[in-house]
Amino acid sequence: MDALLEPTALDQLREALGSARYTSEGIKDLLGEDAAAACARNDFRAALRITESDGGRLATLIRLFICGQTEPLPRVAAALAPLPLEAALPLLEADGDGVRAALELEPYGDWWVVADLSAGMRPGRPLPGDHVLGIGGASTTLAAATLRRPVGTALDLGTGCGVQALHLSTRAERVTATDVLPRALRFAATTAALNGLDWELLQGDLTRPVEGRRFDLVVSNPPFVAGPGTTAHTYRDSGRPGDAVCAELVAAAPGLLAPGGHMQFLANWLHVAGQDWRDRVNDWLAGTGLDAWVIQREVSDPLAYVNLWLADASEDPSRQPALAAAWLDWFDAQEVDAVGFGLITLRAAGHDDPTVRIEDLRQGVSGDLGPLIADWFGRQDFLRRADLLHSRLVAAPGLQLRQEAALGAEGWEVGRQTLALPDGLRWIEEIDPVALALVGACDGSVTLQDQVDVLAAAHEVPSEVLADVAVPLVAHLVERGILLPAS
Repeated sequence: MDALLEPTALDQLREALGSARYTSEGIKDLLGEDAAAACARNDFRAALRITESDGGRLATLIRLFICGQTEPLPRVAAALAPLPLEAALPLLEADGDGVRAALELEPYGDWWVVADLSAGMRPGRPLPGDHVLGIGGASTTLAAATLRRPVGTALDLGTGCGVQALHLSTRAERVTATDVLPRALRFAATTAALNGLDWELLQGDLTRPVEGRRFDLVVSNPPFVAGPGTTAHTYRDSGRPGDAVCAELVAAAPGLLAPGGHMQFLANWLHVAGQDWRDRVNDWLAGTGLDAWVIQREVSDPLAYVNLWLADASEDPSRQPALAAAWLDWFDAQEVDAVGFGLITLRAAGHDDPTVRIEDLRQGVSGDLGPLIADWFGRQDFLRRADLLHSRLVAAPGLQLRQEAALGAEGWEVGRQTLALPDGLRWIEEIDPVALALVGACDGSVTLQDQVDVLAAAHEVPSEVLADVAVPLVAHLVERGILLPAS
């Protein structure tokens, strides 16, 4: 797949951007943290004030590609040197006596990403159906949740401009990416070449171009938006009704993953009246043979959901009443009460009895999800191989005991006690006094069996009876990361 610029022009553009310090750090150094952060919210006022009197190359590039300003030809030519202006034409368009950005050229850490102009750069103009998204909330969410371990082969399904493929390049020896839009693949090819990378780019709908092949790590920010199955915008609409595209990706995973491989993708699922959403997603997973951790991060009612996605494409719902009404009527006909959003992580571990967890995680997360997901699967492996009664465990660093008490006739009476993780996944677990005693004694010095024996004697119950209660409780607390293997 050919890039938007010729190879020589890409080399010159890379040299120009690097020498001008048109990077995330370079922009922060010139604008300051606050003004740079404001630009990410499409508030360019501070950036324009700072760069107005600065005739430097970086200031010109910021005004041109970040703030969407029309800039004089001589300044743009100087900013892009040694790239000749005529060779940069795919990135620029004439506007009076100057030029403005025709495409988005955005610094992303030490990388650059080429995409279509965002809604903030084209106010009041609905996005075209073949719009290629740049860096957004969904893409950064997935990138932060992706596993970090080195792999041989990685696949990005529905790559768009190539954001996930960039991240995969830091951990995979070979990167393959697919997209249904040839135009999107040209953007991805440009992003790859501009950053000195080489990806295998294949045109086709999600998994179809790689049928019969297996990968160590598969990621996807697919067109997961749930609706009647029409395709108005390729970046959001799969052409499948409801949440069928997400079910389809789960079904494809066993044939895509190499032994020990992982698949991670953002997904929507319908909350249908009279049905637990967990049962719906569990039906997707049944029979795959894959370990799975499904995390729900957000839930939207149908009206808020439709308005969100119409606004995302710069379509004012008040000016598109028929479109919004048809979408909402479809939700009504399907008895959809809400739409959930989250992350599905699958693993081909080869277990006859795979571990499947489907849970709500709207309590907030501190830090990137990727390392937390890796730790979760690691704890699952520990629980599979360990004899818990003969294991030594420790409480998680920073673990907190929280108590709720009411003032009664005899003073404060504790009614509820919880263990809470203040960082990471921030789980909160209600516990009873026996569980509290078990956790409090987990300092790695004795086995769980030793603790059970002491507690059984103190409460005058048979040790084996207490063990039957303690083992599943401790297994749950290990899964949550509240208790950890001492080693």
